[in-house]
Amino acid sequence: MPVQRVNPAELAKPSGFAHATRYGEVVHLAGQTALTAEGKIVEGGIVAQFRQSFTNVLTALDAAGGRPEDLLSVTIYLLDIPDYQANGKEIGRIWRELAGVEYPAMAGIGVTSLWQPEALIEIQAVAAVGAGNA
Repeated sequence: MPVQRVNPAELAKPSGFAHATRYGEVVHLAGQTALTAEGKIVEGGIVAQFRQSFTNVLTALDAAGGRPEDLLSVTIYLLDIPDYQANGKEIGRIWRELAGVEYPAMAGIGVTSLWQPEALIEIQAVAAVGAGNA
C-alpha cells in the first residue's frame, strides 16, 4: 500500500514537506502555524493564531479523509506558555467550535522559536481515519 501525500489547495503551497501523509488509516499531520493560504501569518495574538493553526490542521485532516473526532494526538508548540494559558478559555471555546468536545491525547511544549518568525504557535497531530472509527 503506497503512502499518500496530501496537500490541499486551501493551504499555503508546501515546500519540502507534505501537509499530511496517509498510510492506511493512519494520518500524520504536519506542524501548522497560523499561515494563511496567501503565505502570511495572521495577526491578533495567540487566540487568532490558534484558530488559524488548528483550522489548517483540520483542513489537512479533511483532505486526508478524516474528521476532528479521528484525532489521536495533538502536540502544540508554543513560544509563550503563560500567554496560551491566560487565553485558555477562549482557545477552548474555539476548539469546541471547530472540533467538538472529544479531545485526543495532547501535549503543550514551550519552544524558543518557530519556522516563521511571526508565529506564536505550531500544531502537529496524528489521526486514525476510516470505517473502523465511525
